[in-house]
Amino acid sequence: FQPGDRLPRPQGGDGGSGDEGGEGGGTDDFSFTLSREEFMRLFFDDLELPRMARTTLGEIREQRPRRAGYARHGTPANLAVARSLRNALGRRMALTATARRELAEARTAEAASRPGGSGDDAADGAGDGGGVRIEELRRRVSRVPFLEEIDLRYRHRTMVAQPVARAVMFCLMDVSASMDQSKKDLAKRFFTLLYLFLTRKYEQVEVVFIRHTDDAEEVDEQHFFHDPKTGGTVVLSALALMGRIVEQRYAQAGWNVYGAQASDGDAFGADPEKSRGFLETTLLPKVRHFAYIEVSDEDSPLTTLSAAYRRIEAPQFAMREVHESRDIWPVFRELFRRSGVGAADGA
Repeated sequence: FQPGDRLPRPQGGDGGSGDEGGEGGGTDDFSFTLSREEFMRLFFDDLELPRMARTTLGEIREQRPRRAGYARHGTPANLAVARSLRNALGRRMALTATARRELAEARTAEAASRPGGSGDDAADGAGDGGGVRIEELRRRVSRVPFLEEIDLRYRHRTMVAQPVARAVMFCLMDVSASMDQSKKDLAKRFFTLLYLFLTRKYEQVEVVFIRHTDDAEEVDEQHFFHDPKTGGTVVLSALALMGRIVEQRYAQAGWNVYGAQASDGDAFGADPEKSRGFLETTLLPKVRHFAYIEVSDEDSPLTTLSAAYRRIEAPQFAMREVHESRDIWPVFRELFRRSGVGAADGA
């Protein structure tokens, strides 16, 4: 099958799984295989990090190759065959122009010296002086090589500085005791999808993993997804750690900072309000986008953290709820849908 082919619908007994024709329905076996790359492209090609910006002129730039014409020296893999043959043709025409002109004149003179003769007859006459001259001129033309090293041209590329779109994504996950296994599983599924999206779509993206109970720590990917550590809940500890890391490693120009936080929303005392205040006044001015994902039961009441976060009014902040695994993909697409792609496209 080719893309765009239409498959006719079987009529009557035309369908089936090899059964004899007749009345009644049947089933046709039809399957196709997607490679991992095709599957990832299907999932992520219409998604992007929101509000991504490149560095401005004069800031950090990356050297990338760009075509810059042709060179006389290079590797065989870069040989420009068409350009080389064109050069060879031009050289042969230039070096044989005089000989070809004299050859044409000699043939014309030989033909004129023989009544009723022709240029072809003259070309075949090798016994007289005219024939010898013609043969000598033909040899002069044929001695010019078809291709010489001077004709060869190679595709040339030069390194050009281009603006770099660099980004860092902070993944903040609540692993306190109130986050039971099902809630942790939802959070990990979301962050796994986010990690696949980042590594598939972007070359210049760093990922910072932060887990928190009543204390926050930066961990590697293995510990983020598999460490069984648990404890109390202080959301502010994770936000504060993110703020310190941004200041220490990503404060210079050229970085697009993003954050994604997953929690069940259970926070106590002054922690929800302190977290909201720190996020709104300290972190959000430094980030391109920050998403809060609350993993909870569908019939759960409004949590203290969610109630506090709802008062944040900033275009780079978004919050969504995930109650079961089937909610993760629609929420993810909604958060990272490319500008100009309608909601219907993600359905």
